Amino acid sequence: MYQRQVLGLPIHLGENYQAWLLERHRQGQGSLVVTLNAEMVMQADRQPSLRQVIHSADLVIPDGAGVVWYLRCQGERVRRQPGIELAEALMVNLARTEKVFFYGAQPGVAAQAARGWEQRLPDLALAGAAHGYLTPPEREQLTQVLRDQQPSLVLVGLGVPRQELWIAQHRALCPGAIWIGVGGSLDIWAGTKRRAPSWLRDHSLEWAYRLYQEPWRWRRMLVLPRFAWRALVDTRGLRKRQGTFLCK
Repeated sequence: MYQRQVLGLPIHLGENYQAWLLERHRQGQGSLVVTLNAEMVMQADRQPSLRQVIHSADLVIPDGAGVVWYLRCQGERVRRQPGIELAEALMVNLARTEKVFFYGAQPGVAAQAARGWEQRLPDLALAGAAHGYLTPPEREQLTQVLRDQQPSLVLVGLGVPRQELWIAQHRALCPGAIWIGVGGSLDIWAGTKRRAPSWLRDHSLEWAYRLYQEPWRWRRMLVLPRFAWRALVDTRGLRKRQGTFLCK
């Protein structure tokens, strides 16, 4: 595992993120995982608290097509690592011996996602599930459940940056756990939304399918041209220093 940067933010590159996380877990080390995409990069530019969380994360993976494109422009051979796929692989590997907790999304969604995974993995040890609209007393109850259950994998779907900030504030409750902000993955696992077809994912167009399902996201997508421009400027500067300019 080695580290590079995307517009000043750390990104970790390697062959097998899952194996790296499981090895840390076996050693009793917890991990905060950030799934970085272009939108999050631009949000971190405006929100110092999010930027700080990303810098403090134990693992930052290239989740978005824009981040992968930026790294390839920098000469890195890298492929996209969707956070949803990393979370699914971890659940499969941790079933039978470790507990998983689902938190976030609309009322009923996390519980439905958990039930779906229990059907898929009958040996999955479920620590619990809670939606993302808890009252203050319910939030206190949630923290107590996490303290008592000590899940090994906590999947948080509160949206960026809320999920990253929440994880940073609460990861001490389960110091040996792997914590991942999974965004809309809970909805996909619950069946309330569908993931993009594989041919769109293979062509780095999963974001377009999500925009099709959630048209209200168009305003948030306006940051993407700004990211592309900054990436091109940054890459041109690097290539000039190296005497070349090539972006594939």
